[in-house]
Amino acid sequence: MIVENTQTQMRKGILEYCILSIISKGETYASDIIADLKKARMLVVEGTLYPLLTRLKNNGLLTYNWVESTSGPPRKYYVLSAEGRKVLEQLDSTWSELSFAVQTALEGRK
Repeated sequence: MIVENTQTQMRKGILEYCILSIISKGETYASDIIADLKKARMLVVEGTLYPLLTRLKNNGLLTYNWVESTSGPPRKYYVLSAEGRKVLEQLDSTWSELSFAVQTALEGRK
């Protein structure tokens, strides 16, 4: 139980960072975000992703564009805002620091 809770908290802590990183590559559709996260072994369902995308948008980190689809309704494609890029740069720095700290703490462990 303790391990599962810690694993869940660790994933939650980096999910937003991963989503911003994926969107930073260019206009991204929600199902593509889910596919990229699955490829990285971070299983996320739409019920988790959409509220997070809405929160990121409401915080000014994302915008979106509606794009007509030939096979159905228009699709919403997400893009990082200028503020989102600044936040992502800060998170990149934080990740580097945390990654170094964890790797250093793990050195020499059997």
